Amino acid sequence: MSNSSSIRHFLLLALADTRQLQLLHFCLLLGISLAALLGNGLIISAVACGHHLHTPMFFFLLNLALSDLGSICTTVPKAMHNSLWDTRDISYEGCAAQVFFFLFFMGAEFFLLTVMCYDRYVSICKALHYGTLLGSRAYAHMAAAAWANAFLIALLHTANTFSLPLCHGNALGQFFCEVPQILKLSCSHSTFRKIGISSVAASLAFGCFVFIVFSYVQIFRAVLRIPSEQGQHKAFSTCLPHMAVVSLFVSTSFFSYLKPPSTSSPSLDLAVSVLYSVVPPALNPLIYSLRNQELKAAVWRLMSGWFQKH
Repeated sequence: MSNSSSIRHFLLLALADTRQLQLLHFCLLLGISLAALLGNGLIISAVACGHHLHTPMFFFLLNLALSDLGSICTTVPKAMHNSLWDTRDISYEGCAAQVFFFLFFMGAEFFLLTVMCYDRYVSICKALHYGTLLGSRAYAHMAAAAWANAFLIALLHTANTFSLPLCHGNALGQFFCEVPQILKLSCSHSTFRKIGISSVAASLAFGCFVFIVFSYVQIFRAVLRIPSEQGQHKAFSTCLPHMAVVSLFVSTSFFSYLKPPSTSSPSLDLAVSVLYSVVPPALNPLIYSLRNQELKAAVWRLMSGWFQKH
């Protein structure tokens, strides 16, 4: 038996037992990280440098790319280090920092996806009032509110999680420090606090999810009333990438944090965590750029200019 005051480090889940598989996992994580860094970096640079992209939709997309970069840089480097050097250790302070920054960036991503849904709703359902409802100050304030709320939630969640007494060792069943895995190590007499921690996050997430669903119901009703097929296609093309990103992110993260303990298994937990923490940052730039001609053209101009200079 141990408690949190005696724990100086945690043991993360080893991704593989053999040296060959560890190096393979290192290479896979390196490839995914480089893809995420390149894709999100290009989106940030294209939106920042392209003056014609200084609109609410692309401003929110820039913020989403920043949150994607932050989330993958929080979890993957430590997993790569552990695979390369055949270790599982992470310090108590490092684990707390990883939990905080992961919750911060993932929370910001969820709030930004919610705000982006509102942007799509206004642009399609309230097109005549778009400039009034989403002026330069309005969308800057919305993005700032998303980051601020994510910061507060991450701070409170991390503080509550690491103030719980830990009685079940220090081995985590995950390749990074994740709240559900830490809660499994907490003492049985802290059940009510664990429920409280989960309930606050679940309530906020569920509220955002309901807002997204309600908004898309209104969007689809408005799109189906557009008389021309070309207009419908254009409206759907701006919504489908957002829907794909939201579906992947929400389904996997909800399942990871809200699934009953009886359905938990190491392989399932690992697969789901990779789907919501590692895959989206690398996949989101591809999803958005494939369906957006303006963004594709801006990225191409940026890359062409870079190659010409070098």
